[in-house]
Amino acid sequence: MLETDAAIDDGWPEPGAAQTWHDIARQCVQTAVSHSPYRQYIDQPTLFAVSVKLGDDAEVQALNRDYRQKDRPTNVLSFPMVQPDLLSAMSHSHDGEVLLGDIILARETCAREAQEKGISIADHASHLIIHGTLHLLGFDHMDDDEAHVMEALEIKALASMGLASPYSNQNDND
Repeated sequence: MLETDAAIDDGWPEPGAAQTWHDIARQCVQTAVSHSPYRQYIDQPTLFAVSVKLGDDAEVQALNRDYRQKDRPTNVLSFPMVQPDLLSAMSHSHDGEVLLGDIILARETCAREAQEKGISIADHASHLIIHGTLHLLGFDHMDDDEAHVMEALEIKALASMGLASPYSNQNDND
């Protein structure tokens, strides 16, 4: 079973289309997991949990500085709680609860990037939540091969939600 907890700071605009940010966070996490090698997490008795926070640039900058030694805001940060080599073993668990990790987005950076791309902040945030979820599942983009695999999963997940590929402009990854 997959559970998503979402916390939304003041200042995030309403996403529209009769959806809430909580709905979007749940849908994006579910979609990312369903397009990953860990799709079985969705139907297992074990509770797999992801926390999504829609924060602001100041909060993300502080986290980026403290955890990545980069003193600037970024669009999304992911904090995995399970080592990548243990993710497969988790898929054989039959009870309990596993916190996969936390994802946080920076409102001002997301809004600016969405405007630059000519898309809604909800669509851009959807991409970033999917991107962050894949990081929690052990995917990365540190080299070209890893990046191609991760981007392909993102594109498939977004397409299943009716959203276009974000990779026509290659500058929005953390």
